[in-house]
Amino acid sequence: QVQLVESGGGLVQPGGSLRLSCAASGSIASIYAMGWYRQAPIKQREVVALISSGGATMYADSVKGRFTISRDNAKNTVYLQMNSLKPEDTSVYYCNAQEWATIPAEFGSWGQGTQVTVSS
Repeated sequence: QVQLVESGGGLVQPGGSLRLSCAASGSIASIYAMGWYRQAPIKQREVVALISSGGATMYADSVKGRFTISRDNAKNTVYLQMNSLKPEDTSVYYCNAQEWATIPAEFGSWGQGTQVTVSS
């Protein structure tokens, strides 16, 4: 499994922007899918955005048009650009690597999480 380290979280006002980064310990070029998930207190973890090894993307309805996931295989890093942030985006954000299509993402590699707080 790859090791993942997130960064870029913090406190931002509503309407602001943040960019999260997820640095992997090894090559991500062949990993089936990379993703960002989030979990708020007393809520279940939910998928935010996914990107496949071929570059196809998927977004949760709640973030479509506001968030953009991207990957830089040369840097072994995945990014989540978050714009027009809302208080309901407040959560701990986790990076995930689903290495194989036949093994669900929940059994892949996870980062330690980074806190995003949207508040005035």
